[in-house]
Amino acid sequence: MITRLLVANRAEIASRVFATCRRLGVSTVAVHSDADAALPYVGEADVAVRLPGSTPAETYLRVDLLLEAARASGADAVHPGYGFLSESADFARAVLDAGLTWVGPDPSSIEQMGSKIESKRLMEAAGVPVLRNHSVDDASEADLPLLVKASAGGGGRGMRVVRDLADLPGEVERARAEAQSAFGDGTVFVEPYVERGRHVEVQVVGHRDGVLVLGERDCSVQRRHQKVVEESPAPGLPDAVRGALHEAARAAAAAIDYRGAGTVEFLYDPATERFFFLEMNTRLQVEHPVTELVHGVDLVDLQLTVAEGGVPDPRAIGETYGHAVEVRLYAEDPAADYQPQSGPLSVLEVPGVDARFDLLNRPGVRLDAGFAGGSEVSTHYDAMLAKVIAWAPTREQAVRRLADTLARTRVHGVVTNRDLLVQVLRSPDFVAGDLSTAFLTDHPALAPAADPGAPVAAALALAEQARAARRVQGRIPVAWRSVVSQPQRTELDHAGDPVVVEWWGGRDGYTVEGCTVVAAGPTEVVLERDGLRSSYAVAVSGPSGREVVDVDGPGGHARLVRVPRFVDPAEQVAAGSLLAPMPGTVVSVAVEEGQAVVAGQPVLVLEAMKMQHTVSAPADGTLARITVQPGAQVAAGEVLAVVEGEVA
Repeated sequence: MITRLLVANRAEIASRVFATCRRLGVSTVAVHSDADAALPYVGEADVAVRLPGSTPAETYLRVDLLLEAARASGADAVHPGYGFLSESADFARAVLDAGLTWVGPDPSSIEQMGSKIESKRLMEAAGVPVLRNHSVDDASEADLPLLVKASAGGGGRGMRVVRDLADLPGEVERARAEAQSAFGDGTVFVEPYVERGRHVEVQVVGHRDGVLVLGERDCSVQRRHQKVVEESPAPGLPDAVRGALHEAARAAAAAIDYRGAGTVEFLYDPATERFFFLEMNTRLQVEHPVTELVHGVDLVDLQLTVAEGGVPDPRAIGETYGHAVEVRLYAEDPAADYQPQSGPLSVLEVPGVDARFDLLNRPGVRLDAGFAGGSEVSTHYDAMLAKVIAWAPTREQAVRRLADTLARTRVHGVVTNRDLLVQVLRSPDFVAGDLSTAFLTDHPALAPAADPGAPVAAALALAEQARAARRVQGRIPVAWRSVVSQPQRTELDHAGDPVVVEWWGGRDGYTVEGCTVVAAGPTEVVLERDGLRSSYAVAVSGPSGREVVDVDGPGGHARLVRVPRFVDPAEQVAAGSLLAPMPGTVVSVAVEEGQAVVAGQPVLVLEAMKMQHTVSAPADGTLARITVQPGAQVAAGEVLAVVEGEVA
C-alpha cells in the first residue's frame, strides 16, 4: 500500500491529489519551484521539497530532481498530475526503476498513446475511426484548413490552424518550438481541421480485470484550442452515438491493456453523426471533476487503487445523475486575444462554495483553486487560476447556478476571463446546447458591455478614501466650496480607454450627472440610475495619484487606473514603439535594424506561460531600433523595438 505520495506537479492539481490523500490517510510530498514557493499547495503537503529555479526546464521537467525529492522525503509513490512529465514514458520508467510506485499507466501504454502519430495508426488497426495525417510536402489547397498539432502534448501548446498553404511551413516550425518548450519534444503532425465539430471525450479507468467507462464530457468551448468550458454528460448526443463513443473508448483502452485513469478524445461532427479519434490522454484530465460529480466517484482514489494492484469496486461507482458544468478561470485578457496575465493576485473570492476538491452530497458549487488572494501569478506556467464547477439535477439548473456564482466572484490584481465566462454561460446558444469548437469565434459579441456606473463608483471611492486619510478637517465634505464654479474631474484609464468622471461634492453629499448617489464610502458606492439602484464593491490599491481601482457591480468587474495629473517625461515612449504585451522571454527576432516593415509584419516572438506570442509592426516604416535579443527576459510595457517613418 502507498504510504507517502509525491506529486510531481504544482498548483491546483497538486492540491486536488492531496485532498484525496488526506481522506485516505496517505502522507503527501509537494515539490515547488522558487516561483511557486508561496502557493497554497506547498503548505497543504506534509513535506515540501524545493526545486531550485523557476522555469519548467529547471524544475518540474527535471527527472533527476524529482527522484531525489522522492528519496529525500521518504515517498514510496509518485503521482504525475497533468502537464509536465505526466505522459512521459521515460519518467514513468525512472520512477519504477527507483523502486517507487507509479500512479499511472504502464510506460509501454504511455509510449503507444504518447505519439499522436503512432496512436492513430494503432487505433485504426483496432477499428476506431481516425482522421488522415498530412505532411508539409503532400498537403494541398483542397485539404485546407489544416491543424498542426504537437505529438507529445496538448492544452493548445504546439497547435496552429493553417488556412493558407503558404503559411504551413512557418506554422509547423512555430508549433515545433512551442511543443519543445512545453513538453521537451518538438514532434508535430498535420491533420484536417473540422471547423465546427464538437470535442467529446470519454473517461476510462483500466484495471487488471477490464475497462470501466465513466461516461463522456463535452469540451467544445475552447480558445486557442484549449478548453474553457466542460460538461458531463455531453448535451444533445443521440443515444446511438453516445453508446458508440463509449464502446470505441473501451476498445481503445483494451487495445493497449490500459491501467489507470485515462481519457479518449474524439472529434464529433453533428451534421453526419460521425466521430473520429483525436488522441488518448494517459493521465487525469483537468476537467475530471464533472465526471466525478455526475458519477459520485473520486477518480484520484481509483487511480491509487489501481496503482496498488486493486480493482475498483463497481458498487462504489454511482449511476449517472444530474449534470455538471465546469469553467476554467484564467489570468488572461480576452479583449487582447487572450494574452496571459501575470502579477500579484490581491483578491480571489468565490461565493457559495459547497466543496473544495471533493464530491458534493447535494446540488451546489465545487471550487478547485491553485491560487488564493495574495498569490503571485508567474509568467513561467499555465495561466489557470481555478476551476469552478456546478452540479444540479438538470443542465439548465447547473448552468444558471454556475453563471450566478461567477457573476458574484471577485478577482482583483490581474485581468481574467471571468466576465467572458458569465457571458458564455448566459448565451442563448450555449443554454440551448448549440456547441462547437468555433463557439467563441462565432460569438464575438460575447465581450461584456462596460458598466457606466463603475467609473463613477471608482471616482467617488477615491474621493472618500482621500477624506478618510485626512489628518485635519475630516468632517468637511469632500470638494466643498462656498461658491461652486466647476465640477471636480477624476481621470481614469479603463483597458486603455480614457474615462473622465465629473462630480460635485457638498454638504448634501455627491452629485453626478445622470445618476443619483445614494451612498458613498471608500469600499462601497450605491448609485441609482433610471429608477434602478445598484451597489458597487470597490477596492483601491497602488501608490497615491496612480491608484488601481477594482469595481465589482451588476455589470461585472472593471479595473480602472487613475491617470496622474502630471506625467513624468521619462515614462513617455516614442511613437512607433513596440511594447512587450506581457512579461516573457524573447524567443526570436525576425527582422534587422534598418529593414523596411509593413503593418502587421512579425517582428519578434515572445514566450510567456508556455505559449508563444508574435509582436508585429504597428505601421509601415523602417525598423529603426531593436532593444532586445533572443533569450532576453522582458517586463510588460518594455520597449522591444521602434518603427519610424513610412516605407518610401
